[in-house]
Amino acid sequence: MNKSLSCDNRVSDMAAESKERLKFRIIMIFMFFFILFVALISRAFQLQVLSGQKLKKLATRQHTTVLQLQAERGIIYDRNGEKLAISIMADSVCADPSKIIDPAATSRRIAEMLHLNYQDVFKKLSSPKNFCWLARRISPEQSASVQRANLEGVFLVKEPKRFYPNGELAAHLLGFVGLDAHGLEGLEKKYNESLKGKTEQLSWARDAKGKRLFLHVEHSETPKNENENLVLTIDNRIQYLVETSLKEAVLDKGAKGGLAIVMDPKTGEILALANQMGFNPNNIEGLTPERWRNRAITDYYDPGSTFKPFLVAAALEEKIIRESDRFFCENGNYKIADRVIHEAQRKRHGTLTVREILKYSSNIGSAKIAQKMGKEKFYDYIQKFGFGERTGIDLPGESPGAVRPVKSWVPVDTAMIAFGQGISVTAIQLITAVSAIANKGVLMKPYIVRGIADQDNRLVKLYTPTVVRKVVSPGVAKRLTSMLTDVVSAEDGTGKNARIPNVAVAGKTGTSQKFDASRGVYSSEKVRTAFMGFFPADDPQVAILVILDEPQKDKWGGVASAPVFKKIGEQILNCFKTNIRETPIFEKDKLEKVQLVAADHTLIPQNATEEDDSGMPNFTGLTIREAIKKAKAESIELKISGNGWAVRQHPQAHTPLGNERVCHVVFELNN
Repeated sequence: MNKSLSCDNRVSDMAAESKERLKFRIIMIFMFFFILFVALISRAFQLQVLSGQKLKKLATRQHTTVLQLQAERGIIYDRNGEKLAISIMADSVCADPSKIIDPAATSRRIAEMLHLNYQDVFKKLSSPKNFCWLARRISPEQSASVQRANLEGVFLVKEPKRFYPNGELAAHLLGFVGLDAHGLEGLEKKYNESLKGKTEQLSWARDAKGKRLFLHVEHSETPKNENENLVLTIDNRIQYLVETSLKEAVLDKGAKGGLAIVMDPKTGEILALANQMGFNPNNIEGLTPERWRNRAITDYYDPGSTFKPFLVAAALEEKIIRESDRFFCENGNYKIADRVIHEAQRKRHGTLTVREILKYSSNIGSAKIAQKMGKEKFYDYIQKFGFGERTGIDLPGESPGAVRPVKSWVPVDTAMIAFGQGISVTAIQLITAVSAIANKGVLMKPYIVRGIADQDNRLVKLYTPTVVRKVVSPGVAKRLTSMLTDVVSAEDGTGKNARIPNVAVAGKTGTSQKFDASRGVYSSEKVRTAFMGFFPADDPQVAILVILDEPQKDKWGGVASAPVFKKIGEQILNCFKTNIRETPIFEKDKLEKVQLVAADHTLIPQNATEEDDSGMPNFTGLTIREAIKKAKAESIELKISGNGWAVRQHPQAHTPLGNERVCHVVFELNN
């Protein structure tokens, strides 16, 4: 019985132990699942919350392709609203090499359609990357070919392409942009930050098999995504006739090249600036910087006799000479130290007045005036007229020219610089300086951009005429203008070929020898011919500079460049029946006139005033033909005396009209 009890106890103990073991196992299983649950929750929290954004970006990067696309650039307008530079949309070709099954075959098709090098295309399509550009901004015909081919992994996307509607017109001013739509030359470079817009993102997603699901364009988050438009001082009509006349002259004279600038002397506005030879900014492939360099502001050269008016102006201002003073010109040979100065074309002048020194362009007479004034004062006025420093024109690459410090001058330097040798200037410096004479002795800063407008053509910034300094007094400027008028109007003046009928022209010829560095002397064969001037002489509205580089015939400024000045001047007068400054400033598409307004400012000419249409018309400043036409339109009987430009009238403008609708108008060539 005890044995049976002991056995029962053992069974009971085993049962209890088994029960405890089962309980333990249940607890352990529960703990295992609890820990697993906590781990899963923690991992989910980490993935969903802590690392969610990082993983989302990683997934997006794996399944989405994103391209940065340039926005359209702003429009460049001339002063009348003509579009000189615009952006048009063009197709570009890109590819995802990872999705191309047969890179060799696809490369052959692409190379054939787009006229590309097969090896270059194959190298791109064999890349492990998932994106590459194949061609940017292709033609519509090429785009249609790519679309028809429907090649797997090859896509078309739209990009803005810079386009210059007038081709070569004003190319050196406008410049051009690169493939990345970044301005590389000219105004495109100078005002790149204003013209460029904010970049856009082009993206497409793919499923697990790599199939493209959708295409999406994301605009910049910046509220102001708009680019800005430029409104220039340039008049495309004047620019066209200047470029045409210059090109004809370069071809006719067999010249290496040439340039011409037209400026409003009272404001500093550049109305036209042309370089020859030109280039088409729509296609710069294969061109070198020599072709697109804006030589009017980058190149400097000896000005020759065009420098003489500034010498005479300085001497008059300092009261060192009077225009009637006489100088013996040594019959054509004047020795200074070890140098002998000769007159141009070996002329032999005796005694000349200051007025005649300019009219005949005497080197020796100029040298003697400079010697009488002294090198320090002469140097001072050279600087006052702006030579040796940049004008500050709003174009890239301007050169300051080359003026040696006066302390390094020797006696012969003073004499030679007097007639424009041994000093180097830029074309923009030269026309700015002669414009100071036309502007009563006040030097203005030249400028190209008149205003910056937003996409709605509302003015953002207005540029107004800037006075640099007063160089000479109005009286001296007027007397010098009279002398320069003789250069053109006199039968024996060197500038007679620049005459414009019924208009008083003031001007100066110049022929500068190029320095032959290999021989260390000035060349008699390689020259630059120039003519600079302004009109009408009594109230200048236009200043023009024409330079021909190495003409093969007519190697003198008076016979090579002066006729070009005349032709441009006549065409400007025919083009503008009214005052140039009264032309429209901005018209959108030449249809809807747009006011460029910012706060209380409106973009208008600096000297323009609102015309009062009541009473007697204002005839001053008009030619006889223009005055007759205006009088006829107002039923006014015109009594005319003299010829040239209207300088005064009776009754005065805006006088109330009575029964007698008669006006006496006096016209003069030189007031």
